[in-house]
Amino acid sequence: MAANENHHTLALPVFDKPVKLLIVVAPYYKDIADQLVAGARAVAAACGAEADLIEVPGALEVPTAIALAARMADYDGFVALGCVIRGETTHYDTVCNDSSRALSLMGLEGVCIGNGILTVENRTQAEVRAEAAGQNKGGGAAAAALHLVALSRKWAGRTKGIGFRSSGADKG
Repeated sequence: MAANENHHTLALPVFDKPVKLLIVVAPYYKDIADQLVAGARAVAAACGAEADLIEVPGALEVPTAIALAARMADYDGFVALGCVIRGETTHYDTVCNDSSRALSLMGLEGVCIGNGILTVENRTQAEVRAEAAGQNKGGGAAAAALHLVALSRKWAGRTKGIGFRSSGADKG
């Protein structure tokens, strides 16, 4: 059982320039979403990051909002938050799989995203995972985004050769 295991958590990164995060939350289960946001905001503040917040209707809209902001706004990273609780239909599988896949695809394109969309069997599981003073999955998602921002800054400006030219080849 995962609750009885010890997990290693990386220390939060340290930044020499300000970091701006966008927290995108689907507040369908408002009390759970509020806990996720509280955890994310606390971790962002611990790193000195500024965190803006927007709400979208549901978990399927979270990736779309992040994609729009990644193209049209000035954020270093994104925190995806929400909760999907299994119901009686296959809609749960669609929402979980499609939102996760969309976030992963953006991540592979270089968008720094921490995924804190809970996918649980019941409300009790959601409450335990969302609690900012407990498992703090919102805080974990913010930490993930911040670690990715730190990596992107570490590697910013580094280029590799394109095609058959090395990065130092003459352009003439």
